[in-house]
This record gives sequence, structure tokens and C-alpha cells, in this order.
Amino acid sequence: MTGSALRIEWLPEPEKHDYPAALDYLSLLVPQTAAEALVASLRTAHGAQRKAKDILRASQLPELPATNAHVRKDLHKITEGTPLSPVLLVADQPLIIADGYHRVCAVYHLDEDAVIPCRLVPRSTD
Repeated sequence: MTGSALRIEWLPEPEKHDYPAALDYLSLLVPQTAAEALVASLRTAHGAQRKAKDILRASQLPELPATNAHVRKDLHKITEGTPLSPVLLVADQPLIIADGYHRVCAVYHLDEDAVIPCRLVPRSTD
């Protein structure tokens, strides 16, 4: 559904619970201390913006279907005008969506060219 006229609202900052969620995920990929350092960097990172299609492509993750419960919940938030939380990204090969995969997929379903606010940090070497 590319080119949706539906306006997607965003919070100015990620929600507090996004950071512990990012830590939980990142700690599955890197040692705990490295995950904690990445989350600390995400907390202080400046805002960035990236297109939904570019985030999915760089992450090499599949687009989740609109029937996925979490994607459906985010689609409902969008249609209700409820602001979404910016996504948390770690630049790596591939890109790591530390928090916000379902939000990215929901936005992609509406408009693959939609710009998504994010916090983007580089992955430091371990």
C-alpha cells in the first residue's frame, strides 16, 4: 500500500520501556557488557530518520504480515492517531533493529517510503 495518505504520528523520544527491550534483544547477539554499552549509546544518540524500506532491506529481516498480532496492534495505533515510539537501530552487517521491528513492518505496510524516526548508533568492535 505504497503512498498512503494516512499520517503517521511519532513520539519525540523512544519510550522508557524500549531500552530494556533493546537490551534483552541485543544481549542475545553480543556479550552483556557490549549490549549495555550499545543501549547506553542509544539513550544519548541524536535522532535520525530512515525510510521503512531501507530499514527492512538493511536488516535483512522479512516483512512481517499485517496479521501478526504486534504489527496489527501498531497498525491500529496508526489509524487511531496514537504516536509510535522511534525505533532503536545498531549499524552493523546486517543492521540490527534493537527495538521496533513490528513498528517498522506496520509502517512498511502503509507506505514503504515513509520516514521512520530512529536512534542509530554504530556497533563498536567487541
